[in-house]
Amino acid sequence: MSDLYDVVVIGGGPGGYNAAIRLGQLGKRTLCVEKRGTLGGTCLNVGCIPSKALLQVSALFDETKSHYGALGIRTGEVSYDLPAMMGHKDKTVDGLTKGIEFLFKKNKVEYAVGTGTFAGGRKVEIRGNDGSTRTVEAAAIIIATGSEPTPLPGVEINEKDVVSSTGALTLKDVPKCLLVIGGGYIGLEMGSVWRRLGSQVTVVEYLDRITPGLDGEVGKQFQRILSKQGMTFRLGMKVVGVERKAGALHVSVEPAAGGAREVIETDIVLSSIGRRPFTGGLGLEKVGLAPDARGRIPVNGHYETAVKGVYAIGDVIEGPMLAHKAEDEGVAVAEIIAGQAGHVNYEAIPSVVYTHPEVAAVGRTEEELKAAGIAYKTGKFMFAANSRARANGSTEGFVKILADAANDRILGVHMIGPEVGNMIAEAALAIEFQMAAEDLARTCHAHPTLSEAIRQAAMAVGGWTMQS
Repeated sequence: MSDLYDVVVIGGGPGGYNAAIRLGQLGKRTLCVEKRGTLGGTCLNVGCIPSKALLQVSALFDETKSHYGALGIRTGEVSYDLPAMMGHKDKTVDGLTKGIEFLFKKNKVEYAVGTGTFAGGRKVEIRGNDGSTRTVEAAAIIIATGSEPTPLPGVEINEKDVVSSTGALTLKDVPKCLLVIGGGYIGLEMGSVWRRLGSQVTVVEYLDRITPGLDGEVGKQFQRILSKQGMTFRLGMKVVGVERKAGALHVSVEPAAGGAREVIETDIVLSSIGRRPFTGGLGLEKVGLAPDARGRIPVNGHYETAVKGVYAIGDVIEGPMLAHKAEDEGVAVAEIIAGQAGHVNYEAIPSVVYTHPEVAAVGRTEEELKAAGIAYKTGKFMFAANSRARANGSTEGFVKILADAANDRILGVHMIGPEVGNMIAEAALAIEFQMAAEDLARTCHAHPTLSEAIRQAAMAVGGWTMQS
């Protein structure tokens, strides 16, 4: 006889573990299956968390070396200890993964270390990492297996000198030269880490701009700032091959629109052209499921697949591949399974690039509003006019708010500047509760704070900015 559960969750990343915890809170007997051996998925183990640990320590090093003198702080010669930095990263990850295991126990969620595959009907076969095999059955099954790096033809990743984001987190030495394939969030963040520590970073991007999902004005300003910091950008170019010659990597690139090929020599190549859903080997065919052309699993408005009782969330379904998007979906699907009204407002999901300065956005871009034919008003406020930013000596960037021209409802907020990754939460809340720009403009903000820039941008929508 197979073990019987209310819900089996396949995948222990942000979507899966949050779904499991919420189900436990709602009294459902839940089993979470994760093959990695540690919970938290890509995000916690080899993504969001370790990259932010390295971004933080490399930023502190860079600030100490290049910025503190302007503030009157004399430090003398500054150096770094790469093994110690990596140790801090690993300790952070270890503590958080163990924290999830504690939360599972607290909420009576069972955890199986192994690979879960469909065995027909509502059965899941678990092949344990210890060689054991077990079959369980559930009233509901949630697929939350996340994503993996998208491969690039002609670029074979070995996680040594040609690396994915995973390998970029564990380099043994600071490369003299680093070539990043792809001008998206992940590549720019990891490129920033190694540039701060001394690498010459070149970013090769197929499109004619970096971070194509960002508001166009923000993206242009972002590239200007990163260029000023020392990054080199080769836009409208594609990588067609990588060869090893005389102790270096020779990367062949050519114009995306066609043209002469050239070779760029580098020490390390980081392939970062995006991610794809991880659905291979799940045995989806045994329950009559098939991914779409992009590898995603189609679901309805309640995250249920074409098979009743089988759900999918996170990177394996349509939408941005963001940990917090998966978390919200995990909570929503758990509440739906428990008979409640789970819901995710996709208009209010923020995104952040954790470079310096940071970039953050929520809602629609100007380009999207124009394409949809929606009339809108714009309000913008520069951090150079914000008193706290000036006191901190960090004045690059701005806040831009887009509001409906007819009813003043906030449709999008886009920021580049200091600590905007934290500040974007206020903008997400404004969109979640369908606030007008004037509502935000008339909400008192503490002075002096960076968040006053949001209020001033909201005032600018109405044409009455007070501080610029």
